[in-house]
Amino acid sequence: MDQRQQLLTDEGLIVRHAGEIPEIAYYNSLYYLSDDPQGPGLELAAAELDYLQGQAIARYREILLRDLEPGNRDLALYRGIGRVIWNWQRLEKFIERHQLPACLELQQEVVAALTAFLDNELHEVQAGTRTSCLNCTSSQLADFLRHLGLEQAPSCSAWLSLCPPELE
Repeated sequence: MDQRQQLLTDEGLIVRHAGEIPEIAYYNSLYYLSDDPQGPGLELAAAELDYLQGQAIARYREILLRDLEPGNRDLALYRGIGRVIWNWQRLEKFIERHQLPACLELQQEVVAALTAFLDNELHEVQAGTRTSCLNCTSSQLADFLRHLGLEQAPSCSAWLSLCPPELE
């Protein structure tokens, strides 16, 4: 692997394993690779930009699915459905800003994970085994469900009832 490829691979790993806002790591990598006086001063090709953008999207996917995993609800890494909504919006803005194709496969994954998460949450709350962990208002959840095409789901109104009234 030549030095250019190694630099891109390293920066891709940084973006892929960045914190909670992958696009910040993406922009930091672009700056380092291209404009930083102490960086390599590369002019990135379209394929190289695609690679780095793909790493940012992969990180968004990981974050979204992490917070849609019921087993994570009681862990410190869990951020909740409110954060899923924010991260989905951030991802969409990133895609739009860079004129990338829509991530339809990821959207299908998120729809499936969200549906399973909300069904599980509803089941456990109704069974009395836990209280709801939803950290968004019913209007925020309703908007998100509508955006994802889930507003007609059979359990939609029951899901919305899980939102805490104090957030209204």
